[in-house]
Amino acid sequence: MGRIAERLAAVRARGEKALVPFVTAGDPDLGVTEALIPALAEAGADVIELGVPFSDPTAEGPTIQRSSERALAAGTTLRRVLGLVKSLRAKVDVPIVLMGYANSFLTMGERNFPEAAREAGVDGVITVDCPPEEEPAYYENLEACGVDAILLAAPTTTPERLAMLAQRTRGFFYYVSLTGVTGARTSLPPRLVENLARIRAVSKVPVCVGFGVSTPEQAAFLGQHADGVVVGSALVDRIGNAPSREAAIDEAARFVAALKAPLRKIP
Repeated sequence: MGRIAERLAAVRARGEKALVPFVTAGDPDLGVTEALIPALAEAGADVIELGVPFSDPTAEGPTIQRSSERALAAGTTLRRVLGLVKSLRAKVDVPIVLMGYANSFLTMGERNFPEAAREAGVDGVITVDCPPEEEPAYYENLEACGVDAILLAAPTTTPERLAMLAQRTRGFFYYVSLTGVTGARTSLPPRLVENLARIRAVSKVPVCVGFGVSTPEQAAFLGQHADGVVVGSALVDRIGNAPSREAAIDEAARFVAALKAPLRKIP
């Protein structure tokens, strides 16, 4: 059992639901990210998604696109992100998941990247634009290195494909709640509860739902139907709009604490 599975099992044993915040590595620079991760862990993050900035993040809305631009302008690279995770391992035991795109990961090599992720202490990888059947050797190497390959499903995923993805995902199953890009929404999509029930019925691992979640109230509602909640754009917005580095860390930690609070009280 990997660190993600262990952490989510512990969360479930406490009668809670998991909070999985997303931040873009290197936004506004890697120094801020290095200070931010322990602060988010202390505030209640159960797993942290660390976005690897990319010049063409096709699944992302304007907020995370802009954060990638800031991170790239600050000189953030995949190798520097891996170095950051390695340095953080002496400070935090929170599971860390890299979320990024095939171009970034496969350029390093379908074997070299999984090995480098393992050496850095990365617990899981979400490769947004790389279905498992397109790069089987890459996914086999992730598994061989003990790095969880976390797969995604969407409202348009067919029942047959859903069953395949549920069988092959590791750590948790990521349900993309809407057909569109990331970004905070004022309301959740229709049929979300029905879709989550369908996914949990075929998944042997925890199901976490993301895309569009932006408030503690939405997190509380989703916590009644999923095993965990992923929040990205609303958190990245707070980091990007903060007047200083210190304010960015403080504001992000307060927001994560507010999101986690109702997830500790799920009936």
